[in-house]
This record gives sequence, C-alpha cells and structure tokens, in this order.
Amino acid sequence: MMSLPVVAILMPGDMGHGVGAALGAAGHSVVTCLTGRSDATRALAAKAGMQDASTLVSLVESSDIILSILPPSAAVMQATEIAAAMRQAAKTPVYVDCNAISPTTAREVGNIIAATGAIFTDAGIIGLAPGKGGGTRFYVSGADVSAMLSLDGKGFDVIGLGEEVGRASAMKMVYAALTKGTWTLQTAVMLAAEKLGLTEELSEEFAFSQKPALEAMRARIPRLPADSQRWIGEMEEIAATFGGAGVTPHFHEGAADIFRVLAQTPFAGETRETIDTSRTMEDALKVYAGVKTNKE
Repeated sequence: MMSLPVVAILMPGDMGHGVGAALGAAGHSVVTCLTGRSDATRALAAKAGMQDASTLVSLVESSDIILSILPPSAAVMQATEIAAAMRQAAKTPVYVDCNAISPTTAREVGNIIAATGAIFTDAGIIGLAPGKGGGTRFYVSGADVSAMLSLDGKGFDVIGLGEEVGRASAMKMVYAALTKGTWTLQTAVMLAAEKLGLTEELSEEFAFSQKPALEAMRARIPRLPADSQRWIGEMEEIAATFGGAGVTPHFHEGAADIFRVLAQTPFAGETRETIDTSRTMEDALKVYAGVKTNKE
C-alpha cells in the first residue's frame, strides 16, 4: 500500500494550520519550519499536529508537496529561500503558491521555482480555513496540477483552471476584490460619517433603507484591524491585477489605504482568536477616526 505524500506548509497561520489539520486528519504527515516563528504560530502548529523540520533544507528533504500560505508580500522571498533549499537538498518537491498575489507575481514565483526543476502550481484559496464552517476551495492552474488534485476532498475542494500559471491567482484576486473591497468601502463610508458627525443619523437611515448592509457593517467593521496589516499587500496585488487587465486600480489602492488606517489602531495587535467581540462598530469608528493619515 503506497504511503500518502508528505505535505509541508509554510506558514501555519490561521489558514495554514487549518489546512495542515485537515490533511493530518486525512492521514498525511504534515511538516513545517518554526525557526524564528512566534509563540502564537508555534501554538497553531502544535494544535494542527505539525512536525517541525527545524530548517528549510530539512523541510525540503522530508516533503513531497510544499504549500506556501503566507502574506503576499513574502511570497517571492519565500520562493527564493525554498529554491535555495531545494538546490542544497538536491530534491525538488512540488511547490504550490497559495498566496493572494497577482498573476504577474505568480509567474515571477513560478520562474524562481521552475529554475530548480521543480513542478510549480499556482493556487488561490477562497473561503475560511478548513474546520471553520466548510467550503474551503483551492483553485489551481499550471502544467501539472496532479499533486494538488490528489488532495481534493481532504478537508477542502481543489478545482482546476487550466495550464496557464496566473489563472488561479487571478481568480483569487477578482474574488477578494469584491469581498475585502466591500468591507473597506463600508468602513470608508462609516469613517467619513464619523468624521462628519453623522454616524448616528446615517445608521438610522441605513436601518430603515439598507438593513442587511448595516448588519454586515456592524459585524465586520470592528473586527477588520486584526487582519489589516497583511491585507494591505493583498489590496496592492489586486490593484496591480486590475491595472494589468486594463481596469482602474484605484478602487483597491483606496482599499489598501483603509487597511493602513486600521493597522495603526490598537486593535491591530489582536488575532482572530483574541478579537474583543464586545466592541461595537461605533466604538471602533471613534478610534479609527483618531488615526492621522498622510492625506490630512
């Protein structure tokens, strides 16, 4: 009986540890590298049952598939470090970039990995982490996506989008352009109302004429700072994607600006596990309004 491929995950954050836990439950050995990582990351890795390979070279030597799941700003550097580790280990596991990056950045990462002789797969994740309500989907593209397709149904769905590197990343970009773009637009609207002294009156109008939108804003706006720092880069990648497609990038450049504001608040130090769920939208807006920006 053939053993299941060993999967490496870099890094075991909210999404990464959820994917790792799902694969572990499906019988895969899951490894990561915790050198230099925070206590919070180590705790998530332990929760997911991941093994610490201690170095990237050891991780490459012990794995068959590497899933890169980290902030988009680190995607190219991570690929460069893994490519160096592959050369040192003289082994080339399949490398899957699962980050929220533009098609152009995905191709850059792909070229770095392809230079080692390894198979590269472009991937975009849509949905919450496995174990948080279901419906996690990995869209994948590339000349050979068989390694990822072999993981289909193991806590998440894997959906092929063809052989062209960049298609999966583009899918993630246009999807997140709506979801996170909507959240930042709503935050911008309410922040402007707060600064104009109209929060109460606008909320009353929304309660009358836009009740579902108001309910969504009350649920989402106070919680955004916890993810704001890493979503700045994602909005920049979306803007680059739109610009490359001949569509204005300015909506999502503005979305990045909103996340920059939220990243300067005291709430940005929270994690998804430690968010103060008693904080109201009104409480949050008062703090957001106190952040000075380079436009003021």
